[in-house]
Amino acid sequence: MNPEVDFFFSKAKKWQQELEQLRMIVLDCGLTEELKWGVPCYTFQKGNLVLIHVFKEYCALLFFKGALLNDANGMLILQTENVQSARQIRFTNIREIVEMEPILKACIYQAIEVEKAGLKVDLKKTADFAVPEEFQSKLDRIPALKTAFEALTPGRQRGYLFYFSQPKQSKTRETRVEKCMQQILDGKGLDD
Repeated sequence: MNPEVDFFFSKAKKWQQELEQLRMIVLDCGLTEELKWGVPCYTFQKGNLVLIHVFKEYCALLFFKGALLNDANGMLILQTENVQSARQIRFTNIREIVEMEPILKACIYQAIEVEKAGLKVDLKKTADFAVPEEFQSKLDRIPALKTAFEALTPGRQRGYLFYFSQPKQSKTRETRVEKCMQQILDGKGLDD
C-alpha cells in the first residue's frame, strides 16, 4: 500500500467497502500502487495497468489496455463509443466484488501479460477522423490555420476534429470552429 493513496480511500463516502476490497484484490496481484489523476493507479514495470474509479451509480476497475484482454465473461464495458483502448468492470455492491475476485485477478494477470509482451492497441489515426466541412473551408481559406493545425500533435488534432464533428447542426459546428481558431493558431490543444 502506498500511503499517498490512502487519502483517496479515506475520503470516499460512498463505495468505501467496495473500494477497499478492490484495492486488496489489485495489490494481491503484485502491482505498484500510485496516485495519478487523483485516483489509485496500479502499474507494472512503470506501465499503467488499472485504475480504481468512483462514479455516482457504480465503482469500477478500468483496464488501460482492456481492448486487448480476452473478455470470455463479457464483463468489460466500453465507457463511451469514442474510447479506443480502456475497458471497465463495474460494481454496485461488495458482494459482486467478492464473488468475482478470481475472475478479477485473472483479468489483472492477463493485463500484466499484455504489458510484458509490449502489446499496444491500434488507435485510430488522425486521417481516420472526418474533417467537418465547416472546418475544412476555414483550413482552405486560411493557410496559417492549416499550418498551425498540422503542427499540432495527432492527439490534439483528433480532439479538435472530434469536437467539431459532434454537433448535428452546421451552425453549431461553425461556432465551435470560430471559437477554437485562435487556440489552434496559438498551438494549443482543445483543453490547454
